[in-house]
Amino acid sequence: MKYRKYSKNSVAISEIGLGAWQLGQNSGWKSMTENEAINLVHKSLDLGVNFFDTAPNYGHGTGEERLGKALQGKDRSNLVINTKFGHTHTGTLNFNSNYIRESLEGSLRRLQVDYVDSLIIHNPPSEYFDGNKNDHYEILERLIEEGKIKAYGASLDTYEDLKLLIDTTNSKVIEAFFNIFHQDTLQGFEIAKNNDVGIIAKIPLDSGWLTGKYNSKSTFTDIRSRWSKEDIQTRARLVNKVTSIIGKEENLAQFAIAFCLAYDAVSTVIPGSLTIKQLEGNVQSTTISISQKLKEELENFYQSEVKNLHLPW
Repeated sequence: MKYRKYSKNSVAISEIGLGAWQLGQNSGWKSMTENEAINLVHKSLDLGVNFFDTAPNYGHGTGEERLGKALQGKDRSNLVINTKFGHTHTGTLNFNSNYIRESLEGSLRRLQVDYVDSLIIHNPPSEYFDGNKNDHYEILERLIEEGKIKAYGASLDTYEDLKLLIDTTNSKVIEAFFNIFHQDTLQGFEIAKNNDVGIIAKIPLDSGWLTGKYNSKSTFTDIRSRWSKEDIQTRARLVNKVTSIIGKEENLAQFAIAFCLAYDAVSTVIPGSLTIKQLEGNVQSTTISISQKLKEELENFYQSEVKNLHLPW
């Protein structure tokens, strides 16, 4: 495992992190037992993973609880935990600034820790990224002073939101929607680097499409049923184009993760890992090197063939 800079007061973090939404009970697509969840965390530690991304709403709090149990007895000083605020453990939304402290205290209890390394606002409406119009960031600064968090920021999907957040707040962590099909936030990577902002690349496999296991005839009954038949056909066509660019012999999922890691502004990538086999495959992505020429070809592919499609998440 290789490690990269995260935030000023954090140890370096693993290039592959464990996105921990799946650890919770009835978290969404599939349900994992507590033993399976703990085993997955322990295996990730064995593989060198030291970055864990969670949130109160993952399994209605059980995701944080299980992660906390799995990390008990481990060297906390070498672990980096990121949790969120805004999507509550009861399944509701509450982005009010006066709820930040209560939300964090609940996360700390469930995780069984005294502090988290970062606390980010969980994909709020765009107006919340403006530090000149919200008192959220003053409260987050106080939580740093109290030692309950080391850094703060937000989870977001667009360059416009990224730039607004960096320009108007002292955020040092951004969880950015970034993959081969969604490169809008890439415009802000240099800005983030210049401001010592760590980037967590989320949804690197485009909800499974960049694994190569879906095609134009695929159907979905889970959260991905939001895609129309036309959406599915469009993504299938784009997957075929990516495969033709990178070569059919490549492992598409591992290549897609390696694409995110090809940018030094990215601190870590958090692909979904439902099984130990998937986890091992994700970690193997760190051994893939992508040439500058191929990276530029995929950037040009996005600009010419994907950007104007405004693909729905």
